[in-house]
Amino acid sequence: MAADSDPESEVFEITDFTTASDWERFVSRVEEVLNDWKLIGNSSRHLGEYTSGTWEEKSQDINFADFKFYITHYFLKQECEKDNGKDKLEEDTFPLAMQDLLCMNNDFPPRAHCLVRWYGIREFVVINPGTNCEAIISESKCNLLLSSISISLANSGCQVPMFVQIQQKWRRVYAGECQGPGVRTDFEMVHLRKVPSQYNHLSGLLDIFKSKIGCTLSPLPPINIAIRFTYILQDWQQYSWPQQPPDFDTLLGGEVGGVEFGKLPFGACEEPISELHLATTWPHLTEGIVVDNDVYSDLDPLQAPHWSVRVRTAENPQCLLGDVLTEFFRLCCRKESTEEILGRGLAEEEVKENSDISSALSKLTEPAATVPISKLSVSNMVHSARKHIRRHRRIDESPLNADVLSSILLYLFPDAAVEKSSENSKSKAAQSNNCGKNLFLQLKSAPSDSLTYRLALCACLVNYNHGGLRAVAHLWQEFVLELRYRWENHYLIYGLAGGPPDLRCCLLHQKLQMLNCCIERKCARDEARKVLEGSKERERKVSGGCQNGRPVPQSAASPITASTSTREVSPGKSWDSWSDSEDEFFECLSDQGEIETPHPEVEKHGSKSKAEGRLHPYNNMTLLNSTEPLYVPVTQEPAPMTEDLLEEQSEVLAKLGTSAEGTHLRARMQSACLLSDMESFKAANPGCVLEDFVRWYSPRDYVEEEVIDKKGNTVVKGELSARMKIPGNMWVETWETARVTPARRQRRLFDDTKEAEKVLHYLAVQKPADLTCHLLPCVLHAAILKLNEEGESRLFSSVLTACITVITRARSLKAKFAICEGAKGEDTEELEKFVSSLLEEPEVVVIGAGQGPAGSIIHRLFVNAQRVSSLTLCLTPPEDQPTGGSNKISDFPSPAGREILLRTCVPRPAPYSKALPQRLFCVLMNEEFRLAGAFSSDTSFF
Repeated sequence: MAADSDPESEVFEITDFTTASDWERFVSRVEEVLNDWKLIGNSSRHLGEYTSGTWEEKSQDINFADFKFYITHYFLKQECEKDNGKDKLEEDTFPLAMQDLLCMNNDFPPRAHCLVRWYGIREFVVINPGTNCEAIISESKCNLLLSSISISLANSGCQVPMFVQIQQKWRRVYAGECQGPGVRTDFEMVHLRKVPSQYNHLSGLLDIFKSKIGCTLSPLPPINIAIRFTYILQDWQQYSWPQQPPDFDTLLGGEVGGVEFGKLPFGACEEPISELHLATTWPHLTEGIVVDNDVYSDLDPLQAPHWSVRVRTAENPQCLLGDVLTEFFRLCCRKESTEEILGRGLAEEEVKENSDISSALSKLTEPAATVPISKLSVSNMVHSARKHIRRHRRIDESPLNADVLSSILLYLFPDAAVEKSSENSKSKAAQSNNCGKNLFLQLKSAPSDSLTYRLALCACLVNYNHGGLRAVAHLWQEFVLELRYRWENHYLIYGLAGGPPDLRCCLLHQKLQMLNCCIERKCARDEARKVLEGSKERERKVSGGCQNGRPVPQSAASPITASTSTREVSPGKSWDSWSDSEDEFFECLSDQGEIETPHPEVEKHGSKSKAEGRLHPYNNMTLLNSTEPLYVPVTQEPAPMTEDLLEEQSEVLAKLGTSAEGTHLRARMQSACLLSDMESFKAANPGCVLEDFVRWYSPRDYVEEEVIDKKGNTVVKGELSARMKIPGNMWVETWETARVTPARRQRRLFDDTKEAEKVLHYLAVQKPADLTCHLLPCVLHAAILKLNEEGESRLFSSVLTACITVITRARSLKAKFAICEGAKGEDTEELEKFVSSLLEEPEVVVIGAGQGPAGSIIHRLFVNAQRVSSLTLCLTPPEDQPTGGSNKISDFPSPAGREILLRTCVPRPAPYSKALPQRLFCVLMNEEFRLAGAFSSDTSFF
């Protein structure tokens, strides 16, 4: 009975057949993606042209169970829509992809997806396995994917062709489908390693195509043929040397790309153009017009109506200028000092054990015997400098070769090699300041041809060609010693503009200018001392230097007063301090026509004060308290400063704070030059007042106005400005404390000896890495100038290395196409345009094919390469030579690749079906044979 039956026996297993499977979910997901990308329905978009359009793509992830796929949509960027009715597609027209199969305007497009080249389509969808997923090799899996995309296309109505990548990824094998109203195109592919002998020509490929379409019509509709053969040129023969052969007679002999000091190397060490691909195309042929079988071929590349060329460039070619800059920049990261690099024993000067320190001190106090620079030469200056201050180093311990070092020093200090006067040296230095003016100011570098600029070039080349870090340290040490020798012997540094340091230049250049300023001041002071001593000697003789036929000792000569002193010095010399100490007295040195006359008012009151340090009257003005003319005084020049000294001074002044005491002290420190000028003014204008000084020093602070006196006359009355009347004004306080002291008796505002030693010490302690950082702007400056010399200015916007690479490639192509610099003519202009296009475009059409100017040169390049190849074959032992073949040398080698495109329009699968496009793209290479077919069928009655 049912009531007595077991309840568990009534339970049955229920299977839910409405649950979607992994395959169904995959198909549904593909349809969703097509719908999101709006690929449903007719493909009515107006897509761009292959050659001018831009390819775009978008991707999404989809899964088949736990297997990951990428689905990607490739399409040409859409152009402007057209509203005319001709551009609208009817419902029964073929999909756009089928129309593209027969289009002859887009054969062999450059640099596009492989499916674009094989099938000529402008829009398609590809499904690829994920990055870490295995390839789809199983035939059942391939059929499952193909059936999935077929169902997705049918359900969505999408007319965009869809492909699935199968087999190993490196093989680039795709299978796909495209559906339209009543039509379908199947995309099939064959890929083999070797070309079957029966299909190694056009005749065999035509047989395959005809058998595949299976058309029973007689006669068969004509088959359109497009053929492209690609020839590769790798042997450049005489153009294979990218650099000029080295001159083995020079110091840089044997160095590839070696140049003389002062010039940066340029160019590549290897050929920047690795290959030239020549594509010869026969675009529109029909069966029967051309013959190509296993016996004979009409396909002569010289007779091809269309030539195009593309170049393959070497990846990251070794460029000399880039390598030099890279190696120089690496020095910035080194932390070793010069002593650590060269060794303490080599870096220190040898000093005798029994040398007396007093001799060293006397050397600083005794005036050095100057030798006119016109008397100097390489032998008596450079070698004497080595003997005087250079340390003795064994030849085998020197990082730099002696000849190389001498050449560098002569390049840096050319005034030691030729006879020049010091004035000429100055003029040369001043002229160099105008070279590369705008560029070095923007880079904070140094003028081209200045000493700093030349030092940067030498350091760069020494680091690259002559020993690296140790050689740079050696060069820097020698350079600093040369500077010290010039300071101690009063020789101006060649290649530096006169005047104070130029704060617009790099700090190292400012330091060298500061040292030159010190040398100038020291030379001027020593020259003044000589003139003074000569004046004393003449005065001694005039005042009776002989008594009873014997010379009177110098101490017995009559003293020389300021009113009788004279000076024979060329005008224009500096009037800074003439004494080494404040207490030492020197005669007045009147090279500017200094006038020293006692003030009448002072003489009237019996004062012994006399005017000292006058230059000339100032604008016919008179002193306010007397009728004496107002004279311009001889003043000290302000102390030159480099940017680091200015920064230190600013920090010291800022640390004084904002208190009243700190503000007052800051003002006193900043008024040192003002105090010196006031003292000089008082000495030149006895009886003057502050108003007189302000009228000369700061005219805007003396306000004049016309007033009417008691007698009705109009007179000019003046007074100090309002800011000068403020209580505690620094000018007033400074004027009250200023003494009557001419410039020659004042303490020097600029101690050239102290500052020169500071500069030399600063230079001596610089490490090679520090030197590199100082010189790096100059090296970049030189590199840009080199680029400007070798290439075009428009390349400066690119990265420096990219600029060098592009220029070397352009130079290589110009050499191969025999384009001479400065040559003119229609052919030359056409070739230059052709070369420029090769570097910018993926493929360039050769105007005139093999008969044009560029085509003739390309033909000659291949002929020369074939001759070299045949010569190599002749030198090969007979047992190693290939057997068979003709002895005639062809102009072109065997084509590296052959592409043959066959297409027609025939009814399939039955004779009464619609005539639909059929296409077969064949690729024949040495190690690849590929057939990419697109075969369309009428599905209305099938």
